[in-house]
Amino acid sequence: METRKTRRLSAGGVAIGGGAPVTVQTMTRSPLADIEAGLAELAAARAAGCDIARAAVPSLAAAAAFGRLAARSPLPLVADTHFDWRIAVAAIREGAAKVRINPGNMSPDGLARVVEAAGERGIPVRVGGNSGSIRRDGSGMGRGLPELLAEETLSWAERMRGMGFHDIVLSLKANSAADTVRAYRLAAARTDLPLHLGVTAAGPREDALLKSVAAVGSLLIDGIGDTIRLSFTGDPLGEVRAGIDLLRAVGLRRDGPEIIACPACGRCRVDLPELVARVKAGLVGMSAPLRVAVMGCEVNGPGEARDADIGLASAGGTVHLFVKGEVTGKVSAAEAVERLVAAAKELAGAHGP
Repeated sequence: METRKTRRLSAGGVAIGGGAPVTVQTMTRSPLADIEAGLAELAAARAAGCDIARAAVPSLAAAAAFGRLAARSPLPLVADTHFDWRIAVAAIREGAAKVRINPGNMSPDGLARVVEAAGERGIPVRVGGNSGSIRRDGSGMGRGLPELLAEETLSWAERMRGMGFHDIVLSLKANSAADTVRAYRLAAARTDLPLHLGVTAAGPREDALLKSVAAVGSLLIDGIGDTIRLSFTGDPLGEVRAGIDLLRAVGLRRDGPEIIACPACGRCRVDLPELVARVKAGLVGMSAPLRVAVMGCEVNGPGEARDADIGLASAGGTVHLFVKGEVTGKVSAAEAVERLVAAAKELAGAHGP
C-alpha cells in the first residue's frame, strides 16, 4: 500500500508519520486524581496493543496529577487541554509526551505561549479541529463542514509554522463518516503534516465501529493517516482492539493469523461457525502472518481461497485440507482442526521467530 509522505515526529519515543507504522491510541477515563486507577487503565491498554494514550487535563490543579501519572505511565502520555493556554503549558512542563489543543477555543496569544513551551521541551502538538469547535460566523458561507474544518485547521498550523514550530499533528474530526473522510482528504492534499484519524462523538461501540470502519478504514486504504483512535462510549480496551483489528483488515498490520471464512449457505454440511471458532482457538499465540481459510463447500474452497496459505474446505462428508490452493489431504470433520493447526504451525516455523 502506498502511503502519504509526511514529516516524522516522536511522542515519548514512539514515531508518528514519516513512514512509521500507524499507531493506535486511546484515552483514559478515570479522574487524574486517582493515579492508581489511571495506571491500571494504561497498563491494560498497553497489554491490548495500544501505542500512545491521552488523558484529559481539565484544570491547572489537574496538571500536577497529570505529571505524576505521566512519570509512571507505561505508554507515552498526551495531555488533552482546552480553553486555557496555561493548562497546556503546565502539562507540558509536567512531562507530557505530546499536548492536544484546539486553537478554536484558545486565544492567539495563548497559542503562541503553548508553541513556545512545546518547542522548549521538544514535544509535538496535536492541533485538533472538530465539528463542534469550528467557528461558523458567516464567513464560511457557501462552504460545507469538511471545507471549513480543513481551512481552519490548516490555518492554525500555518500560524504555528510561522512561529518557527513544525512538530504538528492535525486532526479534523466530524461526527459523520462522510464529512470526516472529506475533511481529511482535503487536508492531506495540502500539507505534509502527520494526521491523527478518528470520528468525533461516534457513539456506543456498535455505531462507532461502523462509522470508524467507514471513515478511518477508507482513509487508511487511501494511504492517509499516521495515528488513529476509534472513539467508543465505554471501555477503552474495545477502542484499542478494534483499532488494531482495523489496521489488520486494511493490510497495515501482519502480526498473526488472519482467518477468512465464507458465510455458509445451503451447500454447507458442517457446523461452520463451530469449526471457525475451533480453528481460531487453536491458533491463539501464533505470531506468523498466515492467511487461514475455513470454507463451507467446494465452491468456496481452494478456488476462492487460493491466496490463503492454508485452509479447510468441507465437501460432502469430508473436509479437504489445502495449502497454497492445492488440496493436500482429506480428513473427517472431527480431526480437521487438529490437522490444520499442526500444518499451520509447521508453516509458521518456515516464517522464522
